[in-house]
Amino acid sequence: MLFSKADSPYLTTDSSVQSMMLKVVYALIPGALAMFWFFGWGVLFNLVIAIGVCLISEAAMLKLRRRPVRPALSDGSALVTACLLALALPPLAPWWLTTIASLFAIVVAKHLYGGLGFNPFNPAMVGYVVVMISFPREMTLWTPPTGVGEGWPDFIDTVSLVFGSGAAADLDIDAITMATPMDTFKTQIGLAYDKAYIEAHSVHGQIYTFVSGVGWEWINGLYLLGGIWLIRQRVVDIRLPLSFLISLIVIANLFAVIDYSSYPSALFHCFSGGTMLAAFFIITDPVSASTTPKGRIIYAAGIAAITYVIRTWGGYPDGIAFAVLLMNMAVPLLDHYTQPRTYGETGGSK
Repeated sequence: MLFSKADSPYLTTDSSVQSMMLKVVYALIPGALAMFWFFGWGVLFNLVIAIGVCLISEAAMLKLRRRPVRPALSDGSALVTACLLALALPPLAPWWLTTIASLFAIVVAKHLYGGLGFNPFNPAMVGYVVVMISFPREMTLWTPPTGVGEGWPDFIDTVSLVFGSGAAADLDIDAITMATPMDTFKTQIGLAYDKAYIEAHSVHGQIYTFVSGVGWEWINGLYLLGGIWLIRQRVVDIRLPLSFLISLIVIANLFAVIDYSSYPSALFHCFSGGTMLAAFFIITDPVSASTTPKGRIIYAAGIAAITYVIRTWGGYPDGIAFAVLLMNMAVPLLDHYTQPRTYGETGGSK
């Protein structure tokens, strides 16, 4: 029997793992270029090192597990993990720190749990948290954004600083790095300065804009545009970023209304740090995120609440990675209790 193009099935899709991952990489490019513009060559070095280590370790683990190497490498999952991890790390992170984070992301967080589709935790965030806890000083090596401060390292200096060789390796790293706007704000509030003073005085006044921090509003804005494109491409479920951002805005506004001099606005939280990167690229991981519609809303809202708590009162500058991993642990419980009713069922237990 011959079938025409009008015959069923009528629903077709090209949403393979490879196509989805490639779209995620494409959506990351504008924000990554903005990071390169504002923070220099170190962003590119992070990407090159992380991609190289992640792909090599992915191939090695597949070989050890006697699994086909080529199909797994070509699906793009290791590439996405490498990009997310590299963009989260500070631009002057030494090569060995990026290497350690990448190895933990692929070897421990992904393959020791069975590989793609079996990992309960977001691999990129596992790698990030490991180096954040183990090497807190190296995780603060952010260069001032373009146009702020002096002594911005050029290509040669960045090579020397990242790889620990040459004349620039002997430079005082503290002289060419500074805390991020979010970390600076928290530190100064802890010293009893108010919001107006922090944003207007000394070097702190140079890194703040009306929205958030110099450069960070552009970076987050471009990640936002990339995320909207992913939603239009049906790669990202809108429930996750929408629930995350709305929850963060509500919580931040609540505390800002209570004491505006001590708590930054919701706009500051949304366009500072890794907020938009998390909203559209990290918490939307299809493996480690909740899978039910209601569970995804609760999952994203929980990440927003924990992120705000750590940002405001915690010991780390940005709490997104910790929040994601904590809510990853809650996913089995969320999925169990938020399962939609079976079609046709009208009452009783789920």
